[in-house]
Amino acid sequence: MSKKLVAYFSASGVTATAAKTLAEAANADLYEIKPAVPYTKADLNWMDKQSRSSLEMQNKTFRPAIADTDAKIADYDVIFVGFPIWWYVAPTIINTFLESYDFSGKTVVLFATSGGSGFGKTLDELKGSVSDTAKLVEGKLLNGKPSRDELAAWVNGLAL
Repeated sequence: MSKKLVAYFSASGVTATAAKTLAEAANADLYEIKPAVPYTKADLNWMDKQSRSSLEMQNKTFRPAIADTDAKIADYDVIFVGFPIWWYVAPTIINTFLESYDFSGKTVVLFATSGGSGFGKTLDELKGSVSDTAKLVEGKLLNGKPSRDELAAWVNGLAL
């Protein structure tokens, strides 16, 4: 049986709720990816092209700093990485997280929350942030409030 971690970034709390339920369903540890500078409500205003989140998404090479790098990635075989979808991709803080650790030989399963869009080009945008030997899997959108049982069935279906 593989040891699992659910690592997540949540700006508004929606992804945090999904991540906590997933961690229970997968019998996994939980780790929050926190930005060094927290996002404000104004930062997250997707209608304002000058908001912090908009500017970060426009500059794909920008990597916002994370508050800490104390996740014990080496202790896990499978890491679920969750985030909200911003402009059809993961926020670049997810690249920061993936680039901060060695995921060689690990399975990284993505999950996301979204107000209306799918994964878009998320998988392609994140591939360069992990080792070639990491298995990066586009997982599932966890919109609404999926139950623990629904998520356990999904995790079991992944045959990890």
